[in-house]
Amino acid sequence: MNEKLAAATSMGAVTLFVADLDAMTAFYRDVVTLEVQDAAGDTVTLGRARTPLVVLHHDPSLSHAAAGSAGLFHTAIVFESQAALAGALFSVAQRAPQTFTGSADHLVSQAFYLTDPEGNGIELYWDRDRSEWSWTHGQIEMATLYLDPNAFLRKHLVEGATNTAAARIGHVHLSVGDVATAREFYVNRLGFDSTASLGEQALFVSAGGYHHHMAMNVWNSRGAGPRMPALGLGQVDLALPNADALGELGERLAHYGTEVRDDGRTLMFQDPWNNTLKAELAA
Repeated sequence: MNEKLAAATSMGAVTLFVADLDAMTAFYRDVVTLEVQDAAGDTVTLGRARTPLVVLHHDPSLSHAAAGSAGLFHTAIVFESQAALAGALFSVAQRAPQTFTGSADHLVSQAFYLTDPEGNGIELYWDRDRSEWSWTHGQIEMATLYLDPNAFLRKHLVEGATNTAAARIGHVHLSVGDVATAREFYVNRLGFDSTASLGEQALFVSAGGYHHHMAMNVWNSRGAGPRMPALGLGQVDLALPNADALGELGERLAHYGTEVRDDGRTLMFQDPWNNTLKAELAA
């Protein structure tokens, strides 16, 4: 049994359950600068360059989760250039500056953070070339250094540039109850590699040598149990490169006794905090 996710695994779209579909659609379209790719009934899909990134699903039966619950920490969108990232950051500054929560140079990337109207965290970032990343004993070197958003805009904003450059979900960061349980599920069962950890506070995991495709922390949720249905995170999609990789993941989950819904094309399962994940073939 192959114990690792395929190296070419990547992240797919993130689904959010929302209370106000119109307001959330407007935010991700007009502020985050995503394009509406599909709108049908209670669901709107937004993305860039034909790649779905965020799926908003209206569910009026749900309310906000209690403070300290497990769930989404942030959805992280990676842009192909600093100019493209600057365009999105400028849109935030112009249209919703109150949603901006911070910025950081993480050595591997430059990142800017905000919160959407319903409290979901967002990271907008650009990756440095992998040749500039440093690894020590199999762990990626990351930091949280000061990054001046105004200086970044002055240096990289291109006047008149359109917001059509490609982007993708770079990683998804979750709030969980404890790191040890997260490691057992995401590393031992799913087959991600551990790329960094902050003791019992946070874990970073990836496939194929990326700095991280997913992360889990307890900063706002230490001790949290399984989630009850609530607004916020609905589903995290994983894109696997081929049918063999999907089959191997299914076998591994079955081996560990994880309940999986397998329709022959996708695998649906939940982590220990009832966060739903869907694995499917990359488009």
